[in-house]
Amino acid sequence: MAEDLSRHSSVRFGTVEQKAVLILGDVIASVLALVASIAIWQAYFLRSLSAQGYTERQIERFFDFNIQAWVYVLPLIWLLLLIELYEPQVAANRKKTQHGILVAVAIAFVVYAVIFITFKDPTSLPRIVIGAFLVLSAFLTWFWRLLYIWIYTAQGMTRRILIVGAGKAGTTLARVYNELDPKPFFLVGFSDDDPHKVGTRVEGHRVLGRNDNLIKIIKENNVTDIVVAINGTMMGRTFQTILDVQEGGVMVSRMPTIYEEITGRVPIHHLETDWLIRSFVDEARVSAFYELGKRLVDIAGSLVGLVIFLVSLPFIALAVALETGFPIFYGQERLGKGGKPFMLYKYRTMIKDAEPDGEARPAKVDDPRITKVGNILRKTRLDEFPQFFNVLRGEMSLVGPRAEREQLVATYQKQIPFYRARLLVKPGISGWAQITQGYTSTVFATSLKLEYDLYYIKHRTIGMDITILLRTFTTVFGFKGR
Repeated sequence: MAEDLSRHSSVRFGTVEQKAVLILGDVIASVLALVASIAIWQAYFLRSLSAQGYTERQIERFFDFNIQAWVYVLPLIWLLLLIELYEPQVAANRKKTQHGILVAVAIAFVVYAVIFITFKDPTSLPRIVIGAFLVLSAFLTWFWRLLYIWIYTAQGMTRRILIVGAGKAGTTLARVYNELDPKPFFLVGFSDDDPHKVGTRVEGHRVLGRNDNLIKIIKENNVTDIVVAINGTMMGRTFQTILDVQEGGVMVSRMPTIYEEITGRVPIHHLETDWLIRSFVDEARVSAFYELGKRLVDIAGSLVGLVIFLVSLPFIALAVALETGFPIFYGQERLGKGGKPFMLYKYRTMIKDAEPDGEARPAKVDDPRITKVGNILRKTRLDEFPQFFNVLRGEMSLVGPRAEREQLVATYQKQIPFYRARLLVKPGISGWAQITQGYTSTVFATSLKLEYDLYYIKHRTIGMDITILLRTFTTVFGFKGR
């Protein structure tokens, strides 16, 4: 019988459970805010109407008539505005949480102001309810999120993780861990088969001993989890020891799994040779229902997008023409699913002849080729609205990796492992990489973006697609496009 090594009985929350807890807390906070805001509104008008001589029965009829059904949808709208804050590492960061709540309030206020001015009907759009709801929702959500951050940090410190393997994979994981704030767990250190590494430090964390002393290291350091970061051949006794500690109650994970959990990316430079087959044949299969649902969402979304495109076309076309003349649009051949080429159209956001020698160059930060109007179109993502025609034709999807030129694909696949794997799905107008990464003018930045793309391909669901679309809206409203 394996020796009992587990000394901690705390509940382990994974990413799904963390999001569920966050949503539940936000729902409670927003419902309480709604109840309180309606009570404030009623108290205000009760005093006002009583002073004007209305009877109690007339006041009751006034309240019954004036509480509109849409008011009860406010908590759902508030949750959608907080969509950026449901990623565990964002939710655990106090500054990012505070910024996200303030942005949600600002967006809600602007949208409500536009609607209120348009309809000009204070009885159907009660300002007191909206104002009180936004203030109370922001306050209660902030209080709840502070409590969550405290719980998250406390729970993270109960997880004491040891990395088995102080080579390249283990070093990468420790480097990523050092960049996280707050920490999702406490990194105890490393163990390794190389005796020369024992006692040294890797990314600031000590190598505590050899793998054949793994059980002793676990006991002495109260380790609750071990992460196996050995990509090459594993010694037989190391493998057996890992099985023994797992039977003893210690959680065992692989380096790519933990890397994905804490970053939302796939570690393309530290994967085993058969990873692509296992991940995209065994783990990343999607059902026919997903494909059908995704296509229906694409068709519905593209029709809505095309309506907005046609309404805004005269104004955007005039702005582009006044600054740099014609053409308004430009077409470029891109690679779609399976490497099949198609013609993609966008509003022209760069000067004419931006690539006079014909060599493909990705846009970069403060790119001098981007015009003033083009910069606004890029930040609001309006430049991509012509692509809804590509979505309607089935060449693209609303969500997926960015459609890239064949010349750049040919270059990057020689420098970045698994680069062509992004062609396993349709390219998208928006995507996991687009909302998390900025410009990719270097090979390193492109490899990071690929890590996000492969994470999406491996974990894609309708729920994830909808989340990405909602976060894209906050990107548009926040002028955070590229």
